Amino acid sequence: MDLGAVTDRGKVRKDNQDSCYVYQETEDEGVALLLVCDGMGGHNAGNVASSLAATVFAGEVRDGLKNARVTGAVCRLMKDALRKANRAVYDLGKTDAQCRGMGTTLVSAVVMDGDATVMNVGDSRAYHISDGAIRQVTRDHSVVEDMVERGDITREQSINHPNKNLITRAVGTSKDVDADFFSVGLKPGDGIILCSDGLSNTVTDEEMLSAFLDVYTAQEACGELLELALSRGATDNVTAVILKC
Repeated sequence: MDLGAVTDRGKVRKDNQDSCYVYQETEDEGVALLLVCDGMGGHNAGNVASSLAATVFAGEVRDGLKNARVTGAVCRLMKDALRKANRAVYDLGKTDAQCRGMGTTLVSAVVMDGDATVMNVGDSRAYHISDGAIRQVTRDHSVVEDMVERGDITREQSINHPNKNLITRAVGTSKDVDADFFSVGLKPGDGIILCSDGLSNTVTDEEMLSAFLDVYTAQEACGELLELALSRGATDNVTAVILKC
């Protein structure tokens, strides 16, 4: 497996409130962890939320990977890690006035034995690339996505909707949080892309696919997607994590 990651504050924002993380087992190169968080909150609180959630979640998952492989309890491991990350962000938001109300999205994939277990909260996304095609694995937890599903607006209308950035779930905004889980089978040549909405709102799915297919390494593909987003103004922070099988 080949892993790459990039995060950038973009062309407009003063700070980068995104966080990302990639990890591959040295003893078993078929085991990996990918993670993207997109924070929200005033001042630097969004940065604090995303960084804290990423640190706690990644640490918990890394510590439990070996046992999860033996027991097959990957979902349970990710749920426990999310619970601890959520509580860490929530508690800090309650005790630090500058962090009050902060929260973050979180999308993660744990790869093990040729399968990816994908988990998401919020509107940061996971994509699966296979057989020359790309599909969105996760469903956005957002006001606009709910409107599309109800038939209130079309998918095309959702692209520039004024409430596009309003999410309905976040890590750290309440004592408990629910996540969606997905299982993705991987074979040689497949890939996973995780990204914040700063990338998915600027670059099309087809352009993500082209970057994945047209360059050799995962890190180069991440760089190509970042440069494309920056060339279009990158009004939000931009983060991409890529795994190539």
